[in-house]
Amino acid sequence: MTSQITTINPATEQPIKSYDLMTNAELSEAIEACHKAFLSWKAKPLDERANIIRAIGQELRASKTEFAKLMTEEVGKLIGDSEQEVELCASICDFTAEQGPKELADEEREIPGGTGVVSYAPVGVIYGIQPWNFPCYQAVRYAIANLMAGNGVLLKHAEICTGSGLFLKQVFETAGLPKDLFTVLLIDHDQSDAVIENPHVRGVTLTGSDSAGRTVAAKAAENLKKTVMELGSNDAYIVLEDADLDVAVKACVEGRLYNNGQTCVNAKRFIVTEKIYDSFVERYAEKMRDIEMGDPTDQDTKLGPMARNDLRDKLAAQVDESIDKGARAIVGGKTPDRKGAYYPATVLVDVEPGQPAYEDELFGPVASIIKARDDDDAIRIANDSRYGLGGGIFSRDEKRARKLAAERFDTGMISVNGFNIAIPNMPFGGVKDSGYGREHGGFGMKEFVNIKSIYLA
Repeated sequence: MTSQITTINPATEQPIKSYDLMTNAELSEAIEACHKAFLSWKAKPLDERANIIRAIGQELRASKTEFAKLMTEEVGKLIGDSEQEVELCASICDFTAEQGPKELADEEREIPGGTGVVSYAPVGVIYGIQPWNFPCYQAVRYAIANLMAGNGVLLKHAEICTGSGLFLKQVFETAGLPKDLFTVLLIDHDQSDAVIENPHVRGVTLTGSDSAGRTVAAKAAENLKKTVMELGSNDAYIVLEDADLDVAVKACVEGRLYNNGQTCVNAKRFIVTEKIYDSFVERYAEKMRDIEMGDPTDQDTKLGPMARNDLRDKLAAQVDESIDKGARAIVGGKTPDRKGAYYPATVLVDVEPGQPAYEDELFGPVASIIKARDDDDAIRIANDSRYGLGGGIFSRDEKRARKLAAERFDTGMISVNGFNIAIPNMPFGGVKDSGYGREHGGFGMKEFVNIKSIYLA
């Protein structure tokens, strides 16, 4: 086992910093310290917890420039995207501080012969295993909800953004969160199993691939621990016959390239009805062809590097296999000869079942365009996926699009005539191989609580 983590700048391929992994003894002590902090925190009134969470939001904004620079350095995010990410996390704190005391307040109900009380009690320490693509947001998304609920929080962050995880801990404690209540674990995968087994750990949440979700959920199930899984997806954006192509093309380019194409809810498959297919492809390809790769620290850059060379190479292999099986790259499709984990904006057409571009998640700036016979066929193709996290519909008839979204689109989140990542007051999560459970919108605060029934005679 390696005893250190070294972070690497994916744009320059230069080392940033090295960190020592925890020993097993240090890991046990860290979990114990988090549990002890939880025992005090759970007794705090809801308003007191909310005040500290509000202060965390303020501290995030105060640290935005420094935090954004670190994230861009560690994972290659465009600097503007990094700054927006910190602001989103601050707004999550604002929403949670405002709504948390209401969401978690006791509820009274009439029962025969008396009054029933529904109480939302914290359960203990919650363990989060999080990826690198949003170094601040992925941790904040589950941590803030669980801190509001009164739980303690452990974070195993992706190795390549270790510095961001530790920076976030500093932000939390500077804002007044008790020491050890939010603990960053510098551990390997074998040690992660020990965390799940620890009796102080009462819940596990993971954001990652569906294969990682299966592994972690199985380990948690062995130990009767509840889980929330936010897994991958190949989100379909449907362009119906009556769509406004100006709106659709603009949103679909943004949706594919946001965060250098490395987002679980990126728009990935573009399903276009035959009637407007040629026009969409021509206009979409023109926009994607104009996207140039560049320095992610430059505010004018439209596409930065991917987070690691091996991730870039995996994407390139998926594109090559799709082409071997009949797809065509009309834009991009070749790894550039330059330093850094760069891959160009790419457009694939003639995408069909059996190709990675149709079946799998392409986690990078590659768009798969699929022709549908008509609107009904477009919905069929969109649902012809093992995933179901996000998606979109473009139509001038908003009422009809809303009905299709609600009744026929088998996915967790749907944008109509636009592209969205996450909004604090709306639930976030998916179905099928994209996982289960919900975060945001007040739902995340109740995923890991003991919902108690109290009967007053």
